[in-house]
Amino acid sequence: MQEALKQGNMRSATPIIELRNLSYSYGNSKIEALKDINLKIYPGEKVAFLGANGAGKSTLFKHLNGILKPNLGEALVHGEKISKKNISNVRQTVGIVFQNPDDQILAPTVEQDVAFGPVNMGLSEKEVDSRVKEALELVNIAGLEDRSPHHLSGGQKKRVAIAGILAMRPEVIVLDEPTAGLDPRGAENIMNVIEKMNHDLGITIILSTHDVDMVPLFADRVFLMHHGRIEAQGTSKEIFKQPGLLEHVHLRMPRIAGVFELLKAEGLDVETKVTPMDARDEILRLLNTPRE
Repeated sequence: MQEALKQGNMRSATPIIELRNLSYSYGNSKIEALKDINLKIYPGEKVAFLGANGAGKSTLFKHLNGILKPNLGEALVHGEKISKKNISNVRQTVGIVFQNPDDQILAPTVEQDVAFGPVNMGLSEKEVDSRVKEALELVNIAGLEDRSPHHLSGGQKKRVAIAGILAMRPEVIVLDEPTAGLDPRGAENIMNVIEKMNHDLGITIILSTHDVDMVPLFADRVFLMHHGRIEAQGTSKEIFKQPGLLEHVHLRMPRIAGVFELLKAEGLDVETKVTPMDARDEILRLLNTPRE
């Protein structure tokens, strides 16, 4: 019921980001990296772009705050087409955290790096200090202000990069493969930070991944990408009920869903589930169903 209400509220809201008939090719290449992309993302959503490596996720993300300009079509933020005239406001609205934090972290200390954005926004020293402190606390790395970012762990570097975007107080944060290269505990910590940004601060979260097991635990909506196109979109339940579609885009079913597909193959009357809670409920239903 809550999910239905949320979907209804999104449809009645104004998109915070919209792409219309967007296509893009690198340089003089005749191969389109993105092909006729149409999508709308609404305030407060948690959206996952799911696809194998090379599907076009990173290229698409670079259009969301004007790093790349489409060859055809347009990208809009708050209903306004991204242009040189509004690019500064767009980048304060939509912040991007790149896959490799070393591409984003440039300052000699954590504090200086997180302060870089607010300083360039022309904020007062007091306001900059306040934002840096708040951002570091939100990503759970307060106390590392004087450390060199390049001597931190991979997970800590990711959090420094996120803090640098958070300190600019964007409405949208885009994260390109935020758990790539992290061990399971580090990945869990990053996802907890991302959930907190959405739940506590109301930030719209957009992330890319090829981790099919993580997506059902995170996303309100999923965009499935393949060879620069959006092959499908919907809730996790809708996307992961289509094993043939996932195979087509070179992905597998989530491990939990795979168990239910095996049970179906044994002739059991079960629905495919993709989250631990839903799987528990379905198994309990099955156990309590009288046998003929």
